[in-house]
Amino acid sequence: MRGFFLDKKKEISLAIIIFCLIVSALPWSAKADSNPDKTADGKKPELVFPVISDVHIEKSGTMDLQKFEAALNQLNEQAPNQDAFVVVGDLTNNGFQEEYDRFFSLYNAKKQPKASSLFTIGNHDYWNGLSEENAQKRFLTETEMESIHYHKKIKGYHFIILAPENGVTEGYYSKEQIAWLDKQLKQAENDDPKKPIFVFLHQPMKDTVFGSEWGTVTNRDLLYNTLKNYPQSINFSGHTHYPLDDPRTIHQKDFTSVGTSSVSYMWTEAGYLQGELPPGHESISQGLVVEAYKNKVVIKRRDFHNNDWTGKPWEIKYPFKTNTFKFTDTRDQIKPSFPKKADISIVENKTTSTSTAIKFTQATDNLLLHSYKVTAKEKETGKIAKEFKAFSEYYNDPIPNQLTLPVEGLKADTTYVFEVMALDAFGNQSKKSLTIEGKTKAK
Repeated sequence: MRGFFLDKKKEISLAIIIFCLIVSALPWSAKADSNPDKTADGKKPELVFPVISDVHIEKSGTMDLQKFEAALNQLNEQAPNQDAFVVVGDLTNNGFQEEYDRFFSLYNAKKQPKASSLFTIGNHDYWNGLSEENAQKRFLTETEMESIHYHKKIKGYHFIILAPENGVTEGYYSKEQIAWLDKQLKQAENDDPKKPIFVFLHQPMKDTVFGSEWGTVTNRDLLYNTLKNYPQSINFSGHTHYPLDDPRTIHQKDFTSVGTSSVSYMWTEAGYLQGELPPGHESISQGLVVEAYKNKVVIKRRDFHNNDWTGKPWEIKYPFKTNTFKFTDTRDQIKPSFPKKADISIVENKTTSTSTAIKFTQATDNLLLHSYKVTAKEKETGKIAKEFKAFSEYYNDPIPNQLTLPVEGLKADTTYVFEVMALDAFGNQSKKSLTIEGKTKAK
């Protein structure tokens, strides 16, 4: 019997060792989920707050509330001790009373009682047929905010909320509001020049984050130059719905800008084969969790539709000096590349007299394989018959290992040379391409 128990002890000890080895090998996201209050080094943040945007609650329906509820549930699970909760505009789809009622019936049931609720008005929250003043009054009544733009201090950190002053899509921030912002920034800096200052606005400034072509134009330079004096400011914007997967969603030059994507659905760039609203865009739902430590700010990107994190967290370390910023426009000079055994083929059952399809192994990149440039040349003449760009479908998770792209607008009974070049998010192009010949069918 004693030998039996000794053998059992050995088996148990071996099982414990194996279990520990498995846990230590788990991916970052799994370990983070097991103890969301701590980082890998065991240190707790001084401040934690989610940031979401563009919830677009409608008068009726189910999908809008289901997406919002999934986001709230996951944020409560991953950040169980929130100090604040920020929604950066477009709480509703039109600013109707019924939409606010539905938003807050769910939000109030799910919110953490110790977290300060911070809301900014978005352009959609004006689209209710009311005057600008009355649309703002409704927003203030429903959200219980003190003003459409305001300044709060939470656990020693400053939160400054800006607000578009009408329902214009690109956003309007008046000179008076920007002058108010300048005073608030000075106050925050005087309070503690070493800490980050968190600034929130619905529309981004043009030429900052990914998607900022949709951003504010009027008084843009005044707003930018006001923030330029405060490299410690970290500015969160919504509005664009552009996916968090793209590394350009965080941008640093004179200060830090961060996009927040959308809880409701994804939108992305024009000029690509799949369109600005690619297949499956309506199911993609994302948001952020922000953690502030004594020496850094950590921003985590969440895929609510996958109940998982996407990409590595972004870390912004103190002190805030522009010459040490790493999330700049020139941060990436590495070209994407195709694997050595990458394959490309013609999809014969999709070939007609005027079109075909190519299927190929996806390229890889150090940050993000963004898209492809596809060219179809007539073999006999060398004339370019078709040229287009197509997304790598980087916004899907998992990204497909192989991609199939249709090529249309071809001539019948003609042989073409198809070439595929890979592009990353910063425009770096692969040195080598994939090529294949294919012939369309006769009429």
